[in-house]
Amino acid sequence: MNSDEKHNQQSTQDLIARAHREMIDSFDEELELEMEDRRTEYHPPQTLEEMEDEKIQRHFYFRELFRLQSELVKMQEWVVASGEKIVVIFEGRDAAGKGGVIKRITQRLNPRVCRVAALPAPNSRERTQWYFQRYVAHLPAAGEMVLFDRSWYNRAGVERVMGFCSDEDYEEFFRTVPEFEKMLIRSGIRLIKYWFSITDTEQEFRFQCRVSDPLKHWKLSPMDLESRRRWEDYTKAKEVMLERTHIPEARWWVVPATDKKLARLNCISHMLSLIPYQQVEYTPIELPPRVHHSDYHRLPVPEDMIIPQPYLPKDDPGTNLS
Repeated sequence: MNSDEKHNQQSTQDLIARAHREMIDSFDEELELEMEDRRTEYHPPQTLEEMEDEKIQRHFYFRELFRLQSELVKMQEWVVASGEKIVVIFEGRDAAGKGGVIKRITQRLNPRVCRVAALPAPNSRERTQWYFQRYVAHLPAAGEMVLFDRSWYNRAGVERVMGFCSDEDYEEFFRTVPEFEKMLIRSGIRLIKYWFSITDTEQEFRFQCRVSDPLKHWKLSPMDLESRRRWEDYTKAKEVMLERTHIPEARWWVVPATDKKLARLNCISHMLSLIPYQQVEYTPIELPPRVHHSDYHRLPVPEDMIIPQPYLPKDDPGTNLS
């Protein structure tokens, strides 16, 4: 086997190993929830060799994620108590990891306080409205936080690249968006804008993982596939967008996202640093005692109303409900 063949074989093995890690990563959301109850004392890695150990890296990731999520909960309580209004925009290429960080931000928060706006393509009526109109309906009231999984910047990205807007619409967007965002800020909204940046190679790898994983096929739309072909067009559109909408009142922040786990931690940490939240003092919660009435007897649940239970605890042959 010559050197080129060895190199190709090693590259194939590396891709297989990465694909395996990618598959494991798809279970991380469930693992994050499960590991919350298994917290142990954590000792940070002391050497570079330790940092390279995958188990330590995963442990580090989960520990930091839990720590940051506890800060997000504190921030949420402050948002409610202070009546703050927060909008966070997440933009980036397809498969850049926007959805992953949004999931980790919202995972332990109250959906009535922190909600996600992920708008579909505009319908025929919405296409005749003022461009920003359908986004305005999703802006927060006092004590709320809205995360836009893609936003009004669709016009500067996919609509421009795919020819869904005219040159006049495109230029009008750039004339309007700075004033629109300044108006939001003057109204009391705190606006944060993130662009998730990945490499050409990394996007191709993530797309290939979606192609080979039946659970992720739904993530690949015809538009996603076309965006892959038009990588350079999207790059040019992104560069124009950042240049023309990076204003002092609402600047852009770029998140290096080729390593998705580090991108999540870095983005959440940075977002928290931009919000001047404080610990909110609250009265400790006391569970009230249950009221018992001697003349009340709970009726058993009819057997034909109970769902089939193929999954049962090992020491429980069945469930006796009342």
